[in-house]
Amino acid sequence: MNELDYDVERLARYLNLQTQQVARMADRGKIPGRRIAGEWRFSSAEIHHWIEERIGLSDDPDLALMEQVLEHSRRGNDEEVDVLELLSPATVRIPLDARTRGSVITAMVELAADTGWLWDPEKLAEAVRQRESLHPTALDSGVALLHPRRPLSSILGQSFLALGRTPQGIPFGHPRGVLTDVFILICALDDRTHLRILARLSRWLNRPEVLSAIRDADNELEFWASIRQMHAGGSGVD
Repeated sequence: MNELDYDVERLARYLNLQTQQVARMADRGKIPGRRIAGEWRFSSAEIHHWIEERIGLSDDPDLALMEQVLEHSRRGNDEEVDVLELLSPATVRIPLDARTRGSVITAMVELAADTGWLWDPEKLAEAVRQRESLHPTALDSGVALLHPRRPLSSILGQSFLALGRTPQGIPFGHPRGVLTDVFILICALDDRTHLRILARLSRWLNRPEVLSAIRDADNELEFWASIRQMHAGGSGVD
C-alpha cells in the first residue's frame, strides 16, 4: 500500500470513526475509495478533497464536528490554528485591484509573495490555477478559498493566509453563477495544517460580522480595526 493511501483501519483512525462506519460509508459510495484485491483503499488526495467539500458545504455545527475530527489527528508538535495570527496587515488588500479570475490569482499570489515567506510565486500561481480548473473554490457566500491541490512546502517559509476583496463581485467558477468578491489564499506547509486551517477559516467566515467587516471596510486599516474590536469583545473571530 502506498504510504500516502489509507486502508479502512488507518482511515478510521484518521477520521476518528469506527472501522465499521468507514467500511459502510465506502460500500454506500459516501466516501471516495476503490477495492483492490477485495479490500478498500483510499487515496490521500481524494480524502482531502472530500473533507474540503464537506467543509465548504457544512453549516456551523458540522464545521465544529469536522474541526474535532481534524484536531484528533493533530500531532503533538502541531500548533493551534488562529486565523488572526495567520493573517497580518501585510497580507490583506482592500480593495484588491482585479476584475477577472486570472488577475485575482495573480494579485493574491503577489500579495503573498510580499511577505517574503513565498519563494516561488509563479509555481504557486500555476498550482492555484490548476486547482481552480479542477474544482472551483467559490462558495455560496461570495468567498473563494484559494489553494493548490496539495501543499507546496518546498516554496514556503511558514503557513499563512492572504486576504483580498475586489470592489465588485466577479465570476469565479461558482456552479450557479454566484459572484465572488472575497478571496483568501491558504498557504500551508502540510496536508494536516491545510485542512485544520480550512476548517477554522470556514467557521470564521460563517460569522456574518466577519464578512461584514471585510465588505464594509474601505481599506485594510478599517478592516483590522473592526476585526480587533470584535476579538477584544470576545466574539470568537479567531
